[in-house]
Amino acid sequence: MEYVQLGRTGTQVSKLCLGCMSFGTPGGPTHPWVIPEADGEPFFKLAVESGINFFDTADHYNYGDSEEITGRMLKKFARRDEIVVATKVGLTMGEGPNKRGLSRKRIIEGVDASLKRLQMDHVDLLYVHRLDPDTPDEEMLEALDHVVRAGKVIYPAASSMYAWQFAKLREMQKAAGYTPFVAMQNLLNLAYREEEREMLPYCEAEGVAVVPWSPIARGFLAGNKPKEGEGTNRAKIDKAGHLFGAKQDYAILERVQAVAEQIGTSPAQVAYAWVLQHPNVTAPIVGATKLHQLEEAIAACDVKLTAAQIKRLETPYKPRAVMGHQ
Repeated sequence: MEYVQLGRTGTQVSKLCLGCMSFGTPGGPTHPWVIPEADGEPFFKLAVESGINFFDTADHYNYGDSEEITGRMLKKFARRDEIVVATKVGLTMGEGPNKRGLSRKRIIEGVDASLKRLQMDHVDLLYVHRLDPDTPDEEMLEALDHVVRAGKVIYPAASSMYAWQFAKLREMQKAAGYTPFVAMQNLLNLAYREEEREMLPYCEAEGVAVVPWSPIARGFLAGNKPKEGEGTNRAKIDKAGHLFGAKQDYAILERVQAVAEQIGTSPAQVAYAWVLQHPNVTAPIVGATKLHQLEEAIAACDVKLTAAQIKRLETPYKPRAVMGHQ
């Protein structure tokens, strides 16, 4: 496994990040398609044995279920000082007016609750899990600085938003003497490249790590778009499953499948390889509900696309509406 710097920080992360949204109690309130802890254990074992040291979860994922499982599994298979753990705050955690958002109350209480579930005294990365229009930016940023200074969070980070919003917030942080966001977790794959317009150049110029979610487009670029009435539980239930499936997406998928056939690998590995070779990407997040999917992603680290193959894969892309900010 190759390791890279997390932006301009001194922290080193693996070129793949294991996304832990897939693990929880099936039938849960936010992601009912997840796999139970016992079935998820081999994923953590394989990840650690393969050299993955970067793990991503969120309080929102089945209201803490993912964090609890992630904490237990990492305690079993890894040493705390050898791994980089990220969680998120901001999305709903149940009924009630203060169960969501990025108020000072929500952030401080949310971090304490996440640490208890993870059985850790700090997290390496805390992402704001989308912006909160009801909380002033100043309040959110001050609260993030509070948890950093308290030693509960090493680095603040942010998820999908417009580049101008991200730049504004980071300038506010720097002006106030706060630690600025060190990473951006945004949507990026061969079927969705709008981030290349402004966000990725900004991150490159500022030394911000880019940790994309959905690098194979919710499984679409693996060729997993189900026929009507078919498909996995996740494909049937996933609220974000509707993001891909337009005519141009299928044109891109055809190119992915053709390149995969040409080099003797799977479409998923080609899609991962494109993200892994993207000059602005630090480490894509791998989500898997079947062990072979994680094995494929790990093997994709050894797939090297030529410049001609990359051009072939990128050519069908056309501008599309912004997605993933809500």
